[in-house]
Amino acid sequence: MRSLENKTLFITGASRGIGKAIALRAARDGANIAIAAKTTQPHPKLPGTILTAAKEIEEAGGQALALKTDIRFEDQVQDSVAKTVERFGSIDILVNNASAIFLAGTLGTPMKRYDLMAGVNARGTFLCSQACLPHLKNATNPHILTLSPPLHMDAKWFARHTAYTMAKFGMSMCVLGMAAEFAGDGVAVNALWPRTVIDTAAVAMLPAGIEAKNCRKPEILADAAHAILARDSRECTGNFFIDDEVLAEEGVEDFDIYAVEPGQPLLEDLFLD
Repeated sequence: MRSLENKTLFITGASRGIGKAIALRAARDGANIAIAAKTTQPHPKLPGTILTAAKEIEEAGGQALALKTDIRFEDQVQDSVAKTVERFGSIDILVNNASAIFLAGTLGTPMKRYDLMAGVNARGTFLCSQACLPHLKNATNPHILTLSPPLHMDAKWFARHTAYTMAKFGMSMCVLGMAAEFAGDGVAVNALWPRTVIDTAAVAMLPAGIEAKNCRKPEILADAAHAILARDSRECTGNFFIDDEVLAEEGVEDFDIYAVEPGQPLLEDLFLD
């Protein structure tokens, strides 16, 4: 598998969970990581800050830049992108990982929750892509990778949580549109989604009864993302990848290594038919 050595990655929501796992995998190659996330002080219920993530990234072999960024706000995103280019000279890869989740029906979704999901998921993905694209267009083998699901326009994915589905599919529509829009510039735009529920802090936002033992670890997405980001950007764009399918293409056969508890049944994630 090719290396991401000396590549600069701008990763949203990289202070914990999947975003941090992707950052650490790239760091082991010697990549530069801009951590664009909000948490600067320890949270009573959520692990990690941009500062602790930066320390782990540098211990793993990468260079880190901790950037306090709320991706709902254009000035913060533009400032963080400018600081990344000032520090590392370029941006080669954007990972749109930051996301907000609230699984409730229409009557049970407060508008502040709707606004948060719409602002972080769909708008945040569009904004970060827009801000990074001028730099990506000048990069060698540039990629945008968005953590969003395949676009299955089936009512069953909307009926129980219309607001969340709209917000996540908004991210996926950015992938669909931008892949076509920037194909001529050689910028790859792809989506990545897990086959199973992933053991992160977001599990607490899922329905009762979902336990870590029935999940996979974030490292499966980190390894799948690494494989995608190392591919030729002009030959790999417009795809809605599933993590274990990507790794199977790379020759991985043992997926038990990604299970929180090998041998336990795994829960399939949303939006997969």
